[in-house]
This record gives sequence, C-alpha cells and structure tokens, in this order.
Amino acid sequence: MQSVLFPLLAVAAGYLIGSLSFAVIVSRLMGLSDPRSYGSGNPGATNVLRSGNKAAAILTLVFDALKGYVPVLLVLKFGGPYGMEEGAAALVGLAAFIGHLWPVFFKFVGGKGVATAAGVLLAINPWLGLSVLGVWILMAVVFRYSSLASLSAAVAAPLLQMLVWDVGPELPAIALMSLLLIWRHAANIKKLMAGTESKLGQKSAPAPAVPAAKSHRHEQSREKREHKHSPKPSHKPKHPSK
Repeated sequence: MQSVLFPLLAVAAGYLIGSLSFAVIVSRLMGLSDPRSYGSGNPGATNVLRSGNKAAAILTLVFDALKGYVPVLLVLKFGGPYGMEEGAAALVGLAAFIGHLWPVFFKFVGGKGVATAAGVLLAINPWLGLSVLGVWILMAVVFRYSSLASLSAAVAAPLLQMLVWDVGPELPAIALMSLLLIWRHAANIKKLMAGTESKLGQKSAPAPAVPAAKSHRHEQSREKREHKHSPKPSHKPKHPSK
C-alpha cells in the first residue's frame, strides 16, 4: 500500500508545485501588468521579457526552472526508502510540467513549460539537461526565435537520451514532455511559417501612433468645424452714451 501511496503523493505534490505560475506571481509583486494580457499572452519568461523588465523575466525563468528541478531532486535524494527511484522521479517531474501547463491555482491557464521542462531534465540527468540547454542557446543565438529554440530542444531531448544515454524508465516521461511542449507551440509554428513570429527581446507592440501629417490635417479639420459652429460676433456699432 505504501509503495503506491508515497509515489502518488509525490506526483500530486509535484503537480501543485508546478501550478505556481511565477510569471504572474513575479509580475504582481513587481507591479507589472499580467503577462497574460499582452504580447503572446503566455505566462512565461519570454513574454515577461516583452514588458521590458529583464529582472522580472530572469526571476520568472529561474523559479519556473526550480519548480521542475526541486521536486525531482528531492525524490532522487530521499525517495529510495519509499520505493521511489528514477521512474517515479521522472513522473514527479512530468507532473510539475503538467502543473505549469494547466495550473490549478490559475484557472488551468498556464504557459508552455520550457523552463520547467529544462529544470526537470537537469534533475533527471544533468548532462542531458545541459546538452538540451546548449541546443536551445545555439538556436536562439542563431535565429533569435525563442519558440524555434524551444521546439529544437524538445525534439533533441528524447533523441539525445536514447542515442547518448540509455533507454531507461525516465524516457517515456521525457518523450511525453517533448510532445506536449511541441503541441503547446502549435500557434508559434504557424507564425514561424508565416514569418510573423516575434523575436527574442522584442517588446509587445504599443498602439499605433497617428502619423504627423494625418494628425495635422485632423487638427485643421477640427478647427474649421469649431469655427463654423461658433457664434458669430455682433458687428453692430455701439452708440456712445449721451
């Protein structure tokens, strides 16, 4: 009974930790707009960066990664006596990732899970995590698209695990995270193909400004309308008082 109960409790805890949307939490604490209200609408570090606040974006990235890293690491360190090994740790990481995608604390509206997945991989296999992170950095530097870098890293993760390391009990969880991550980027894939995807560091577009010439014509037209409808001054000569 305990061999089933403890893994289930660990998975539930992993999901609840993953449900902490740090993009929203950090933005609120720093007095910023809700990241779900601008840019891509995605509560993640990349979209927080579009607010122009790099500190908020970095904090979001770090905490989103930690909520995937810490639960897995705790299971690997202390789960042995409770019947939890690599497979259970990977399931806990998957639960944290799913919590980020569908957070119970934020009406099940979450992000895409890139940073959380990176944290999970770093805890499961540090060399795998660093390799996948290297793929992300390379693609981001060369092409300047966060979504393309994330998609490349998602494809690389299970392939590297199979080709470089062994096919262990953690592989299904890694593969499922990659598939979910690709699925969550469906809209970005369409934008990449259409050439309309936003690049890294690009701020959310402000409301379009009125061109100067158009604004000047509008002002002249408004003045004419006001002059036309304004009461005409009386031109009757004033009679001097006798």
